[in-house]
Amino acid sequence: MSDLSNLIRERNIKALILDMDGVITNTAGLHAEAWKKLCDSFLRQRSEQDGKPYQPFDLKEDYQAYVHDVPRFDAMRNFMASRGITLPEGTPSDSVGNNTLIGLGERKDYYFHELLKQNGVVVFDDAVKYVKEQQQDGMKTAIVSGSRSCLTILRRAGLEKLFEVRVDKVVANELKLKSKPSPDIYLEAARRLGVNPEETAVFEDTAAGVEGAKAGGFGLVVGVDRSFVQERLEAKGADTVIKGFAAELKAKAAPSLDV
Repeated sequence: MSDLSNLIRERNIKALILDMDGVITNTAGLHAEAWKKLCDSFLRQRSEQDGKPYQPFDLKEDYQAYVHDVPRFDAMRNFMASRGITLPEGTPSDSVGNNTLIGLGERKDYYFHELLKQNGVVVFDDAVKYVKEQQQDGMKTAIVSGSRSCLTILRRAGLEKLFEVRVDKVVANELKLKSKPSPDIYLEAARRLGVNPEETAVFEDTAAGVEGAKAGGFGLVVGVDRSFVQERLEAKGADTVIKGFAAELKAKAAPSLDV
């Protein structure tokens, strides 16, 4: 029995809440590509207008420093500030053509959905198998996401009906729930599942997610390290960190041999 299985049994866990991107699906690369396409286009146009050198968006430095694990409009504001650019906030009615923080955020989402159509969704099969096995054993399950595209992604991946409960950005906006590292989305997922946080495990691949789950008083917080961030997850209080779910899957019975 694995360490995770032991912890789930010892802490009497009755429900699992799993973050979508980075745990169940892998769309981080598409998000990064959409950010680069947006920012490079905007910065190139800006440099032509101002007569200043064009410095493209760096997928490693800029994405990690200003964008990854940060709410979309905050990320936009932070990145632009790093380049000495101040843009008006805009209004919710701004379209993809408006050079406001909201307008650029909408344009980024447009690029992301175009890339999603072209490339499809990569699913972590080990995670899906793990969820199904846990459900067969009577475990309740929910999926959470800070993305408005959560349902679209699940549908494209054929996972729309896998989870009993979904709490994403659309739900969060309706209920005025705060973004990670607030525990709001996890607490709402637990409420909808009908379980207490103390008897629920949360699986997260980001430092902000782990921090939020710990703040919510959840019985078990599992860091999922698919991108070499174990130290960051542990620093935020993850009870245990796994590299994936392959080691957690039930061993298949070996076929009998005729003699």
